[in-house]
Amino acid sequence: QVQLVESGGGLVQAGGSLRLSCAALGSIFSINTMGWYRQAPGKQRESVAIISRGGSPNYVDSVKGRFTISRDNAKNTVYLQMDSLKPEDTAVYYCNADLRTWGGGSRWYDYWGQGTQVTVSS
Repeated sequence: QVQLVESGGGLVQAGGSLRLSCAALGSIFSINTMGWYRQAPGKQRESVAIISRGGSPNYVDSVKGRFTISRDNAKNTVYLQMDSLKPEDTAVYYCNADLRTWGGGSRWYDYWGQGTQVTVSS
């Protein structure tokens, strides 16, 4: 009924840039917070950047000044611009959205994308 479709991952050299996109598709009534998380091999999933419906961002300290999260509410889409990439940014990146669906009443549901691989070579 609802799915988050990610794109934009890939292989890049250290110092390079990538832009991730995530579109929320389906029977969506409203989206609250959207965000990006990542999970590196052998590590727990961590929050990278979160953005409120009004556009207020929050970042994990390790990406501040290098990553920029933004969203287009008309398109139900969130973006992550990643600059000055480092090898330690290598991970699978997941999109997340807190949303309400048509017919779902007043309950908010947490949805995840399928993940997109980002690999930064040194």
